[in-house]
Amino acid sequence: MNKIQKKASLLLVEDDPNLSEIVMDFLMLQGFRVTLARDGEEGLRIFHHGNFDLVLLDVMMPRRDGFLLAEEIRLLNENVPIIFLTARSMPEDRIRGFKSGCDDYITKPFSTEELSLRLEAILKRCARVESDPDVTPLEVFEIGKFHFNATNFKLSNNRSEISLTPKEGALLRLLCLNMNQLITREKALIKIWGTDDYFIGRSMDVFITRLRKYLKDDPEVMITNVHGTGFKLEVKNDRS
Repeated sequence: MNKIQKKASLLLVEDDPNLSEIVMDFLMLQGFRVTLARDGEEGLRIFHHGNFDLVLLDVMMPRRDGFLLAEEIRLLNENVPIIFLTARSMPEDRIRGFKSGCDDYITKPFSTEELSLRLEAILKRCARVESDPDVTPLEVFEIGKFHFNATNFKLSNNRSEISLTPKEGALLRLLCLNMNQLITREKALIKIWGTDDYFIGRSMDVFITRLRKYLKDDPEVMITNVHGTGFKLEVKNDRS
């Protein structure tokens, strides 16, 4: 068992008593500290008073569904990873899930091995692990008029500062590392999400749209689509 799992505190929001018991027992055996909520309202109340490293949400719940709960959690905490566990597998449901702020979407039924691997992958990406050779303690990029601290996911200019989510930060960092160069969709998906799944690709488009919105104050900075192949962070008069 790795150190990340031993330290991780999870909030599980699931109204199915049988599934919640199975998932909770499995996660605790894996070393996670798990708090269970039986519906969306209880989940929001517990999240208000807790300090969680990751949130697992069912979608179809009484009193407050998972999509709405994810949006409300995002207003309270922009960075905590959110994973949906749901039987709703239609494309529009998956896309809505990512738009509401989730980091991953696991459809029921799922194996405990798949759940464990996805949790570990997300926690590893979100943790600031010093041994990661790709991350330096203070990794800062200049993007036109913007400063981007990739270590703490802060994007700022002389007027404001934005706290990016881990996914937004990881995607912007990848674009910065390849400034004015093409990043293929497949490379971005594998690097950040660990898969080039079609529906994950649709969610990546949502994150690209958000990054464009954050950078819109500088007309010298653009994230362009390249013939449906990928994206390019273009900065005019780049001095790097």
